[in-house]
Amino acid sequence: MLGIFAAGFVMRPVGSWFFGRYADQRGRRAALTMSVLLMAGGSLLIAVTPGIGTMGSGATVVLFVARLVQGFSVGGEYGTSATYMSEMATRNARGFYSSFQYLTLVSGQVLALVVQIFLQATLSDAALHAWGWRIPFAVGALAAVTVLWLRRGMVESVPEEQMEAARTAKRGEAAPGTIRLLRQYWKPFLVVIGLTMGGTVAFYTFTSYMQILMLGTIGDKATVTTVNFFALLIFMLLQPVCGALSDRVGRKPLLLWFGIGGVLLTWPIMAALSNTRRAGLSFLLMMAALLIVLGYTSINALVKSEIFPRSVRALGVGLGFGIANALFGGTAPYIGKALHNAGRDGVFFTYVTVCIGISLAVYVWAFRNKETTELDREEGEAFAP
Repeated sequence: MLGIFAAGFVMRPVGSWFFGRYADQRGRRAALTMSVLLMAGGSLLIAVTPGIGTMGSGATVVLFVARLVQGFSVGGEYGTSATYMSEMATRNARGFYSSFQYLTLVSGQVLALVVQIFLQATLSDAALHAWGWRIPFAVGALAAVTVLWLRRGMVESVPEEQMEAARTAKRGEAAPGTIRLLRQYWKPFLVVIGLTMGGTVAFYTFTSYMQILMLGTIGDKATVTTVNFFALLIFMLLQPVCGALSDRVGRKPLLLWFGIGGVLLTWPIMAALSNTRRAGLSFLLMMAALLIVLGYTSINALVKSEIFPRSVRALGVGLGFGIANALFGGTAPYIGKALHNAGRDGVFFTYVTVCIGISLAVYVWAFRNKETTELDREEGEAFAP
């Protein structure tokens, strides 16, 4: 199952390229609408696909394809939503409004845990394995359709002139949303990859992998689910708080909080978690890790959006994030599980620490706090007097 989980991340760069190009040329609204439709379709396909007893190995193939469709759609969702929220936010509250991207992302995990807790309390293990596991995917498909309905009134943030330039561009021209244009911004593109590397590894380690680790230490699934629910709920609610803080102190201090904290404390937190069977202590350790990564999650969408011009923003943000996410984020739980089974937990903890350290170097050398950005030039200075 972790292999299928990682496979979805492989499709994220492809989705990021496709939807980033589409969003820069056809508008953010059109791209977001298409991505959520694909997400709903992928979730529904998983919910209704017959089991192995009916379809044989074909069921595994369908599940794999559905996961690829979801990865493709999520790849497009990130870059487009990050750029849209950054462009539509008021200039002196961009951190606050952009933080809602990860708030909604984590809220999906919280909702999934709520459904899991409910199913574990109402269904037997046999029923969960037989058909109950399909319910969360049906809920996900319904939630995606609800999001589609809410987006019907979105105001487009891409000017008509940019979309017209994309429609009338000659073959081979550096038009909006093309790789040819992105080549002119290769430095910020590499910054996005480096900025994302440590953050995405830390996020999936401190959420997905920690749950796997606690299942091996605490043992009881219901207890582990409850610990994860309350930790992620608090983490979710703190996103706007840190986003608003960045509107006062700047973006760089929060990135440094994550980078320095992650380098110094990832090893001690993970080592302590792997050696405790107490739910209360496990919660405190997970919460400590999430408070560290909060410096990244609350503002990462905005920081990436700020360094690209509008004409290539969705493509630059989405593709850079998609590549880093596929290489490091989606594979983190898989690598962690494999090393855990081999009795080499320390190697994984070191791997996570090194990834965060590389991103910390990017935060130190590539950013100046409260400097004028591309987004400032287009929409007004965020930190103007």
